[in-house]
Amino acid sequence: MTVISPEDHKRINAAIAEAETTTSGEIFCILARESSAYREVPLAWAAAAALVLPAALIPLGFGPAWFDWAPRFGGWTAAHAAAVETTTAVTLLAYAATQAVTFLVAAALVALPPVRRALTPRALKRARTHQAAVEQFLAKGLHLTAGRTGVLIFASLSDRQAEIVADEGIYAKVKPEVWEQAVARLTEGLREGRPGDGFVGAIQLCGSVLAQHFPPGLADRNEIPDALVEI
Repeated sequence: MTVISPEDHKRINAAIAEAETTTSGEIFCILARESSAYREVPLAWAAAAALVLPAALIPLGFGPAWFDWAPRFGGWTAAHAAAVETTTAVTLLAYAATQAVTFLVAAALVALPPVRRALTPRALKRARTHQAAVEQFLAKGLHLTAGRTGVLIFASLSDRQAEIVADEGIYAKVKPEVWEQAVARLTEGLREGRPGDGFVGAIQLCGSVLAQHFPPGLADRNEIPDALVEI
């Protein structure tokens, strides 16, 4: 998995500092290894496999005989009611056992990080990345800046998802398309294995927009560290 190199850290920190010389806005960057553990994903896939696979085997003649569990009756006893009831019970037991084994195997397989990342729906990744970004925005105190001009550029490395959270002082004045362009630059860098370039591009775009609406004031001070934080 690609990580941020020391050189990229320096480039990103310098890009933040340069951008903030032209604006009273505060830019902060976070790179998360993953937005969420997605513990429900292996369980969901395992449950689906346990429901679908045994049922799909029924047209193929699925039954206890596959496991050599079928009771052996000879001659006229094969049609006896007790034999039918026993065979039905064993069939249900075989079906339940197949479901249980399928569930455990599928859950263990999907729990492997590469498989889990591949099978996690993109919509869920976006939702979790947004949630993680908002949580970090509040945790880092970006909502407490004097002019309510904090901006968080957040990226999830393994999810290849990005999110920009802007405080209310900024969000109302900047068109959503601007944030979408910045997210696109960052996401492109993540997907191509160039997270440093992605962050720098997003910072430069955000800085240019902030400079138009929020120029630096006489009493402007640096309230948030100019740094990328990895979590």
